[in-house]
Amino acid sequence: MALPVIPDELVRLLRLGNAVAVLTGAGVSAASGIPTFHDPRNGVWSRVRPEEIATPEAFLRDPAKVWCWYMERRREMARVEPNPAHYALAIMETLVPDFTLITQNIDGLHQRAGSRNVVELHGNIARTTCWEESIPVGADEWLPGTPPRCPRCGGWVRPDVVWFGEALPQEPWSRAVAAAQGCALFFSVGTSSIVYPAASLPWVARNHGARIVEVNPASTPLTAAADFVLAGPADRVLPRLVEVVWGRA
Repeated sequence: MALPVIPDELVRLLRLGNAVAVLTGAGVSAASGIPTFHDPRNGVWSRVRPEEIATPEAFLRDPAKVWCWYMERRREMARVEPNPAHYALAIMETLVPDFTLITQNIDGLHQRAGSRNVVELHGNIARTTCWEESIPVGADEWLPGTPPRCPRCGGWVRPDVVWFGEALPQEPWSRAVAAAQGCALFFSVGTSSIVYPAASLPWVARNHGARIVEVNPASTPLTAAADFVLAGPADRVLPRLVEVVWGRA
């Protein structure tokens, strides 16, 4: 796929130093070797049904199965490295005075690439919490078991990720909405734009006067409403954008 031309108007808006909010999805990490969720050929949900592994009910029904599945994914994610899309966004953060990176990903690759102002909507697979008390439990605190037990109350330890049927954590969601409401440019990068409530954020930004930029190799429900559509994989488009706008590679 040929790289899209970066529109002059988008270059101008970025150089003005306007506030920027970026929402990233699984497509950003695809080039690192982490499968997306909805790809019918090799997506995560093409191999396992989410209701069997990614819901509170599934955890209550078979906590050992859910725990072991997430721990394997945790090991897989720890073995991969950030790709050029992650590094490009980390560079953008240093060049844009008001920059917020909102991610649906749980892999921590944005932080490993150097991003600092990261809002994790769906949690982080490297962290664990107590099922009963919803407070952090470090791996060095786990009591033996599958899943491990909380040292304070003896409840199960669970991955610190948002499962289907659970509400997003209030503090990250409030930060994400505030960033969408306050930005002049909103980027939707590598996301299918079908998972709510995250998929509502571009529309929040648009309703507050922001221009919308979509970076994705395929059309999504957002494409027709976007002001700028940069069709292509994030690991190729974002480095090109940074190079064109700021002369950084």
